[in-house]
Formats: sequence, structure tokens, C-alpha cells
Amino acid sequence: MPASIQSPPDLPGPDRRKTLEQVLFENDTNGLKRSLTATQLIILGVGSTIGAGIYVMTGTAAAEYAGPSVLISFVIAALACLFTAFSYGELSSTLPVSGSAYSYAYISMGEKVAWMVGWLLLLEYGISCSAVAAGLSGYASSLLGVTGFHMPSALTHATLQPMPGTAGAQISADWRIDLIGFTATLLVTVLLVRGVEESARINTMIVALKVGVLFVFVALGIGAVNPANWHPFIPASEGGFHYGVRGIFRAASVIFFAYVGFEAVSTASAEARNPTRDVPIGIIGSLLICTIVYMIVATVLLGIVPYRELDVPDPLAIAVKIMHTPWLSLLVNIGATIGLCSVLMGLMYAQSRVLLTISRDGLIPQIFSVIHPKFRTPWIGTIVLGLVVALITATLPIDIISDLVSIGTAAAFGIVCFTVIWQRNTRPDIVRPFSVPLGGIRIRGIWIGTTPALGILFCLVMTIPLVSDMVHAVTSGNPVPLILLVTYLALGIATYAFYGQRHSKMRPAPPSA
Repeated sequence: MPASIQSPPDLPGPDRRKTLEQVLFENDTNGLKRSLTATQLIILGVGSTIGAGIYVMTGTAAAEYAGPSVLISFVIAALACLFTAFSYGELSSTLPVSGSAYSYAYISMGEKVAWMVGWLLLLEYGISCSAVAAGLSGYASSLLGVTGFHMPSALTHATLQPMPGTAGAQISADWRIDLIGFTATLLVTVLLVRGVEESARINTMIVALKVGVLFVFVALGIGAVNPANWHPFIPASEGGFHYGVRGIFRAASVIFFAYVGFEAVSTASAEARNPTRDVPIGIIGSLLICTIVYMIVATVLLGIVPYRELDVPDPLAIAVKIMHTPWLSLLVNIGATIGLCSVLMGLMYAQSRVLLTISRDGLIPQIFSVIHPKFRTPWIGTIVLGLVVALITATLPIDIISDLVSIGTAAAFGIVCFTVIWQRNTRPDIVRPFSVPLGGIRIRGIWIGTTPALGILFCLVMTIPLVSDMVHAVTSGNPVPLILLVTYLALGIATYAFYGQRHSKMRPAPPSA
């Protein structure tokens, strides 16, 4: 490895930082195929985002927390993501590398923080993939039911399930496996191993199909809307986060999870044809498109079905039943099933590229960064991740830990926003093809950008309800989510301490004899 990309010898592990020149050098020698255009990046972002959020979580957020005011929750969550998207846009235009928030943290806060961010990103994407695969399994089972084929319950549910009425505190186990989710994950893994360009072509067709299905639902659903279902717009509080203003913010933290897909675009920088121009377009463009689609579909859905009846895994299917259009029911189930496939593809793609970048840095074994000689993809890491996600989908109850995804997402987004502020102060000389809007102020000579500061603030707003609910769960006798989070973080700390710190490519070379 060239000496120019090693850390200065007097820096300990936690303080090792990469320079802009280092990441640009690594990006130019990554061996990946540059094939993605701005349009394909937008489609990747839309494909990774529109899925579980509109097909599943809108109903839960409205029924449990916000009622019709979930539309305000969409705006709050979208603002949090928009400020972060602008920050991603600036960083991706100057730091066109795979790894997303992990790579940005390596530059701004050093190796130790970068490792924890990367570890959280792997958790975020892994649980997201499993949750999406589980949702895909539910709609696929419903689709098979519409066609008259009913799979045995033992092949459509995970091995472990939370017992009803225990809020996930008690788990039941049985001889069962989510075969559809398991199989779908493996098929997506094969596609990603074969190559990102081929996957992008398939993803384009899938995105067109699922957006088209939503368009048909909206066009036909407008006529079935009952305006009385929109009232009261903000239901009176029933305590805690159930309705009222607090419920709006809690619903926003749930919906926040649904926007995680747009971040996948930033992980594709190393495979974009013109990353400094196309990646910002892909990030911001996909976020705006997804927000508009979410708002329109949610408005029609809430106008057709009373919000208290939407706490189901397939809220759109409930709306279609009320509309008495059997053919549309079949179309919605097909669109949801195939659409969730594209979300799964985008999230698994992003997870594999984060793993690739961490492996190239030496923080995990190099086998995860081996590039296939024909397909030019990180095939071993992709297969390993696919197998892990498939097993999680088949055996574990994802619903009891889904909030952990939003916590990890908020932490990663906050790091991205902070990195913009860090880079502006430490490297003001860098040419920035895209800059965050709204300017900034200087406090004692330190530049504080309005957009990244608002991004950090909104990430905190998203996190507070989640942490509050987690603390409430512990005091109510349900420590499962906290135990899982602490165990995963402890494993990450141990991995870095006993492997990553010793094998890091940023570790100073031993003095020659």
C-alpha cells in the first residue's frame, strides 16, 4: 500500500483520520465497474424507499399514534431526511466513495467513531432487509391466497414470535420458518452477485411496476374517499404517544424508518459514472419523489379506511376490499410483493457496499472485499450477508426490534450532517460541486451551517420518542430491545478491539530494522 494513504505514525487508533486525498485515491483504485447514471441512481433510491413505508408502516403509524395527522408526521420525517439529503449531496460531490456515513465519519471523527457508525449501518440495513423480506412474505402469502393457493402456516411465519399481549416481552418458539422471505432474500442475493448493472435494469422495471400500481390505487381510490374519515385530523391524546401532538412525533419516528432507502444512493458513489454530479441528483431527487408519493397515497388511504382499522400488515389490501374491486386487490398484492423485492435489493446492495468499504480498510477480514473476476462485485461478502439476512428473516420476530433501525439511522444521519460542518472548517479550500443551501453563521470563527444543524436537530427529534419508548419498555418488564442493542454494540466494540484496530490499513507500518 502506498505510504501516501497511511496514517501519520503518531496517531493512536481512535484518532486515525483519513484525508480527502486518501479516500479519492482509494476510490480510483477500487476495481468496481462505473455504470450507474443519474437516472439509475434516482431509481435505485426510489426502489429502496417506496415499499414497507407505504405498504405497511403508514397503517401502523396512523392507527397507533397519529390518526389522519400522520400526514404531518410524513412532513416532519421528510424534513429530517431532506436536511440530511442536502448534507449527503455536498459530501458525495466532494467525497465520491462507497461506505456512506462510515467513510464520512472516518474523515471527520476518526477510525473509532467510523467503526461504530459502520457497525450501526450494518445493523440498520440488516434489520431493514429482514423487515422488508418479512413484509414481502406477508403480501406474497396474501397474493397466493387470492389465487386460491394457501401455504401452511408453518412455512409463512418466523420460528420465534412475540406472544400476544406481552409487547414482545415473551417469545414463543415452534417448528416453523418464513420460507417465502428466506427464498426471496436468496434470489436477490444472486442478482446482486451477478452485477449492479444487471440488477439496476431489473430494478428499473420493478420500480415502474410498483409506482404504476400505486398510481392506479390513487386514481380509483379518490372516488371511494369519505372525507369524514379525515376528522378529527389530530385525535385527542389517549396518554403517552397515543394520538395528540406527541403521537404525531412518535409516528414520524416510525415513518423515519421508511425513508432509509434514499441513503443507499450514497453507497453507490464508487459505481456511478459521474459521482460528483449524479449522486447528489440521485439522493435529493429520490427523496422528493418518494415524499410526494407517500403523501398522496396516505391521503387517499386514510380517506377510504377509518384510521383505527389500519393496524394491519396490509393496509392497502384493506382499502381495496372496501372499494369492492377484486381485480385491484390482485394488482395491489402483485405490486406490493414485487415492489418490496426492489426495496430488498436496494438495501442489500447498500449493506454489501458498506461491508466492502470496511473490509478494504482492514477493520474486518479481507475476504469480504474480494471482487469477482467476471461480475466485478464483492461476491463473497454479498453471499454472506444474504445468508445472514435470510436466516434472520426465517427465524426472528423483526417487529420487536424495528425501532432499533430508526435509532441507528438517526445516529448515522447526524454524523453525516456533522461531517459537513467539520469539512467546511478544516478544508474550506475544497471545490464543492454541490453545496448545502441556507448558508450558515460563524461562532468564534467556527462555521455552523444552517442545513446540517437543522439536520442534527431533526435527527434528535426522531430519536427522543424511540428512546423514551425503549426506557418505558424496560421499566414495564420488556428489556428485549435494549438487550439486543447492547449485545450488538458490545460485539462491535470487541471486534474492533481484537481485530480491527490491529489490522487497520491506517495502522502505521512497523519501523524497518
